[in-house]
Amino acid sequence: MAAPALAPVTRQVSSRTAAAPDPSCQERRQPLAAAVAELPVLDASGRRVPFGELFRERRAVVVFVRHFLCYTCKEYVDDLAKIPKNFLQEANVALIVIGQSSYHHIEPFCKLTGYCHEIYVDPEREIYKRLGMKRGEEITSSGQSPHVKSNILSGSIWSLWRAVTGPLFDFQGDPIQQGGTLILGPGHYIHFIHRDRNRLDHKPINSVLQLVGVQHVDFTSRPPVIHV
Repeated sequence: MAAPALAPVTRQVSSRTAAAPDPSCQERRQPLAAAVAELPVLDASGRRVPFGELFRERRAVVVFVRHFLCYTCKEYVDDLAKIPKNFLQEANVALIVIGQSSYHHIEPFCKLTGYCHEIYVDPEREIYKRLGMKRGEEITSSGQSPHVKSNILSGSIWSLWRAVTGPLFDFQGDPIQQGGTLILGPGHYIHFIHRDRNRLDHKPINSVLQLVGVQHVDFTSRPPVIHV
């Protein structure tokens, strides 16, 4: 007699605790198209590097930012700059920021934010496009980014001031391009991708660091409490 077919095993989740899936996030390994891996990014000296070479032999957290004059991106990168290098080294993880301006803006942006990890630009936004990064502001209920301290008025005024006082009056990238965060490598694999839906829809940094085994970072500016 034939054995009865086994029903698939499913896991029941309480409706009170189950979170609605976020369509902008994916957490399953998927291949990165070779055509995307071959696209170039530029470093601060203008040297062209194939995108896939950045994570071919290592795991990397790659953060695409909107444009270098965006106050929300500046404040997000302010916090990325606070991640100690030894935290990343202990987990064997690289941290990479990619913008979409001319490479001439990389060094001033690093000086402004204190960012000292790897950084490149994709001035034609080809990688942004191939990865499905959004353009325009999508209204969501995602709330305020924990890494953005300025309100929209003060932040926008500061961004405009930086534009008009800079050597060139430009926005250092497409002002309606959104960014995102990925975990890539080793090899041409995407392990996680979050596409920002608006300027405040950043993935909290510690939640990404947790996925790659990097220890928690305190992003507050408060001095440590000394117990006596």
